[in-house]
Amino acid sequence: MSLLLPGMHVAATSVMHRLDPRVKMVSAMLLIALPFAAPSVPSYVILSVFVTVTARLSGVPLAALLRTLRTVLWIGVFMFVFYLFTTPGEPMVAFGGISVTWAGIVAASTQVYRLCLLVIIASLLTYTTSPTQLAHGFEALLNPLSRVRLPVRELSMVLTIALRFVPTLTQEIEKIVKAQQARGVDFGGNVLGRIRSWVPVFVPIFVSAFRRAEQLALAMEARGYRGAEHRTRLYRLQLTPQDILASLIVLAVGLLSLGVARLKILGGV
Repeated sequence: MSLLLPGMHVAATSVMHRLDPRVKMVSAMLLIALPFAAPSVPSYVILSVFVTVTARLSGVPLAALLRTLRTVLWIGVFMFVFYLFTTPGEPMVAFGGISVTWAGIVAASTQVYRLCLLVIIASLLTYTTSPTQLAHGFEALLNPLSRVRLPVRELSMVLTIALRFVPTLTQEIEKIVKAQQARGVDFGGNVLGRIRSWVPVFVPIFVSAFRRAEQLALAMEARGYRGAEHRTRLYRLQLTPQDILASLIVLAVGLLSLGVARLKILGGV
């Protein structure tokens, strides 16, 4: 697998693919929350090692997984610069009225790490879980809220459609960019020049997205879609011993990260 797009699912038979979608979704949310609940370098190391092992078990190439970070490159740069120059502390380097502190470097690196972790875990989730399974798991997790008249099944259907078209829109953006480059459009230069050069890309993307939405609505009406009433499932979700073991492992990693962070805080005091 040389190219892994955000939101893409690849059918396989790995250990991660066979897990219950509810287990994977809850585990992903826990792993994303851990860097905020356990802010320490040892905890980050434990979490990084666990995510790396999980990626190996899923069968996704690490290089392809890391390439998904390109989608948040500029967000990461903005966050790093923002925290680097706005975090107070003892100045290390000062030029003009702007200073760089060690606390700013640590804060900026931490925020970028959290962002990268979120993208990688989300990519692993979508890589090992089909949009239909994600929607089914999402619906199962929120099913108790249906008692208060929350349209859980409609929300899961919207989630399925959104995840289905994320890779498609990404591929269309790449095709339009290459077509514009073939016509002589330069996507380099200064910031204003780059913004102007991206306008011919986003206009056809929005037009294509609205066209696809209209075609999908017509197709659903033609096939007699009438909401979630009397809807049945071909497959029913059921936890297996493998799912329980995976849940216990994730819980153990979470407790270990929290314990290490707690010991570091007490040691610092």
